[in-house]
Amino acid sequence: MVFMFEKLGVYKKSMSFVVNVYALCGSLGQLRDRTLIDQLQRAALSVPLNIAEGNGRIHSREKRQFFFTARASLLECVPVLQLCREVQFLEPKKFDDLYLMAEEIGKMLSGLIKSVKEGI
Repeated sequence: MVFMFEKLGVYKKSMSFVVNVYALCGSLGQLRDRTLIDQLQRAALSVPLNIAEGNGRIHSREKRQFFFTARASLLECVPVLQLCREVQFLEPKKFDDLYLMAEEIGKMLSGLIKSVKEGI
């Protein structure tokens, strides 16, 4: 059985983003302060989770709210990635790759939100 959200390009791209974030966090495992790692993992994971849950909602207002939450979680990742780059936990190239992925996912989420008609 295939769930409808699994067919969405934004879901697939967000899952890839999570995999990349988890790989990054695995390489940062030696950090004593796990706050950044934990926050980044939770925010990144929230993106596909909210896409999936929103896609399962019947009412458009609920769908949109979950998609807005997915976008907010994605936006939450950006300053954490920027901070990781600034304190040199993250190489500039890896930052650029993740930032571009986030940017693309953000655009896709905006399109998804717009595609859901406002209403009940």
